[in-house]
Amino acid sequence: MECNNKVLVCGASFAGLTMAYWMREMGYEVTVVELGSHLKTGGTPVDIKDETVGIMERMGLLDQLKAHRIGPQKWEFKNAADESEHTVSLDELPENEFEIERDVLLHMLFDLVKDAVNFIFNSTILALVDEEDGMKVCFNDGNESKYQFVFGCDGVHSVVRKIWFGKEAEFAYHLGSYFCIATANRLLIEEGAYHLYAEPNKSLSMYAYHNKTDIIFMFRQQEDILYDFRNQEQIKEIVRTQIQGVGWRAAELKEELLNSGSFYFDQFCQIKMPSWTKGRVALAGDAGYCASPAAGMGGSLAIIGATALADAIRKNRDDFQQAFKMYNKDLSPFIEEVQQTAVLMLGKLLPATQGEINQRNTNGFEF
Repeated sequence: MECNNKVLVCGASFAGLTMAYWMREMGYEVTVVELGSHLKTGGTPVDIKDETVGIMERMGLLDQLKAHRIGPQKWEFKNAADESEHTVSLDELPENEFEIERDVLLHMLFDLVKDAVNFIFNSTILALVDEEDGMKVCFNDGNESKYQFVFGCDGVHSVVRKIWFGKEAEFAYHLGSYFCIATANRLLIEEGAYHLYAEPNKSLSMYAYHNKTDIIFMFRQQEDILYDFRNQEQIKEIVRTQIQGVGWRAAELKEELLNSGSFYFDQFCQIKMPSWTKGRVALAGDAGYCASPAAGMGGSLAIIGATALADAIRKNRDDFQQAFKMYNKDLSPFIEEVQQTAVLMLGKLLPATQGEINQRNTNGFEF
């Protein structure tokens, strides 16, 4: 069971695909294992800005990024009568900031590695065993293999983290709120518009682009709601109950949410860990430091984190422990800043009082 130059990446989303690309570039033999039967598509557009733009350029994707950029033309803050109390026009897109459909970016990254990396779909790991010359990995189909490194890039509910670092409850910090996202394959508002509505502790918004509309419902509840995030009927019942009685276009949007094929629900939470590495295992992206969707940086954070981990390995090829130490030390301040910003932004996305709503509907998010 020689591990030689083999590495295993768990998760085939932004962090996993980015990690696979950089490790392959360094000459490693890369296997990506993904629980789903295919790439996990759907979700709201991704913001690519600041450091992430430079990474996209390093990966040779900047021209594609520019070609596929989208972006809202205006934000409209609505009242219950569907009147716009405040409008922010976005006439010019920032030169070094891009918004791109999640699925487009996901397939851009996949296309970079699909012919050079071994993908195993419909599979997951069951156990990790630290041996002198590598990590023995036991898969759910009974197969075993050995790798130099195992990278957990498998999201906020990471299996790698649970197996190797501890239960999710040890690292997950609930922010007292929940969100639901779905996409209607038609325009419910005008193309390029972002409509936002709020009541105390509940909010609804729509974003229209490319002849479809993203619908986002959020609500605050300090007590934890017990649910299985993979049980669609259970979580749809939670959303059905919470959205009942909400004003604006909630009755219409409830049906769109509950009948969408891209329905997703979860809590706003952050993952905080003393270290993202242990032995020959390292976490990247939401698995190690989810900032919550309120940060607006889920995709970027995954790409930045995976690149930081790969760069640390590149600089310390003969000492992976030093590489992992560098990764933890150098990235931590940035992660802390993003997580703090996410908490502040959640308060603006989900106002708690009518006074906060009035401020938002007067000044937008500048309050």
